[in-house]
Amino acid sequence: MNTFLLVIASPDGNSFEGEATGLYLRGSEGDLAVLSHHIPFITSVVPCDCKVTLPDETEKIGHTDGGILTVAEDKVTLLSGSFAWNE
Repeated sequence: MNTFLLVIASPDGNSFEGEATGLYLRGSEGDLAVLSHHIPFITSVVPCDCKVTLPDETEKIGHTDGGILTVAEDKVTLLSGSFAWNE
């Protein structure tokens, strides 16, 4: 399965940095699904739950209070004011 480097960062530090197969969250214009080889773009993110799918097919769910999402060729970065995993 194709993967990409995902970084989820806030002022408290990185909440996640590693390989992922998908990121699902809500942008300012609606729901987003980011997969490997996605076209590069930048968008704002509204407060929402975020789902990260990992290469072993497990899922992690967390919550962001909003921020900025950047998608590059091989790296996706979510910069958030705060981020917490649902544990």
